[in-house]
Amino acid sequence: MDHHEGKCRYTGIDKDYTIEDLAAFHGHLGPYIVLGYRIGRYARKNLCSDPFQMKAEVFCQDKPPQSCLADGIQIGSGCTLGKRNIQIVPSNEIRCHFTAGEREMVIIPRPIAFPSESGKDHDLLIEQLAEEMYRMADADLFTAELRRD
Repeated sequence: MDHHEGKCRYTGIDKDYTIEDLAAFHGHLGPYIVLGYRIGRYARKNLCSDPFQMKAEVFCQDKPPQSCLADGIQIGSGCTLGKRNIQIVPSNEIRCHFTAGEREMVIIPRPIAFPSESGKDHDLLIEQLAEEMYRMADADLFTAELRRD
């Protein structure tokens, strides 16, 4: 289907994905998939709702766990590897740039308070942190700036 001729009725792009949906897509639930989802959803709602007109650049380390941010951004924004409108840019500073036409949005995550890596419950604590982040307000997770309007 040519996306310019009409809307695909199967996209579910406006769906609010659950924690279970995120974990099923990614293989587990972690803070970066949740953060990426929330960032992508924010960009879709506040910059551009058409995933064919938006591009995303994810600045982060090019390995897990930070690169897991890109999986969440795909689900939240609709920018995908297959459409070639998302890319990971290796960086030590995490930030996301979204563009749609002449408009640009820069989203910078707030620091994540990870639990100590010691102890047998570390994986459970990471999952609980991700659950908490899923329910947090956008302003508690990141800052967003529309650079061109």
